[in-house]
Amino acid sequence: AGSSPPSTGDAAPGAPMPGTPAREGGKTPAAGTIPGAAKPEPDRGASDDYQIGAGDVLLVSVWKEPDASAAGLVVRNDGKITMPLLKDVVVAGLTLRQAEKLITEQLTKYLTAPPDVVVMATAITSQKIYMIGAVKHEGPMQLTFRMNVLQALSEAGGLTDYAKKKKIYVLRTEGGREFRLPFDYTAVLKGTHMELNIVLRPGDTIVVPH
Repeated sequence: AGSSPPSTGDAAPGAPMPGTPAREGGKTPAAGTIPGAAKPEPDRGASDDYQIGAGDVLLVSVWKEPDASAAGLVVRNDGKITMPLLKDVVVAGLTLRQAEKLITEQLTKYLTAPPDVVVMATAITSQKIYMIGAVKHEGPMQLTFRMNVLQALSEAGGLTDYAKKKKIYVLRTEGGREFRLPFDYTAVLKGTHMELNIVLRPGDTIVVPH
């Protein structure tokens, strides 16, 4: 009667203390880590569907391989960048993820461990659209993600008070011919004629009449 609980010294050798999480393989997880957690996605500086073009500036980071990494890589007019180990690599027309895959495949020939490659866009100059007329910020605009007309007008600061909202149009050149694609700002805002809210292409010009 009145027996006291066993002391900590009575626990079997190697057994976990009460209230202590069991250790797998004799090791406790590192502080701040979650076993099985996915590696966080890096900020590549552009959307997943952005295609690299001439004039863009890239940074290629290879984990724990500083001699294979490089910054300030300008995409030349021939679509290539010059990297350590690999020399010339054609990246124009690829997304950043596709460029990562290509560089990873080529680096495996030179590195003993499988390379962990991240390609980032540090400056985007290759793909532009142009804003003309009654918008708050006229001029060229970088096309860094899949942007429609309404999004582009928003990026330009919106329309001025004198804009003719139903007379907006997009000038697009295809096959040497110029097309005028109408855009009714009022209708699209109301959710009607959404087919007018087209996805823009590099070189498009949005004209907003006064």
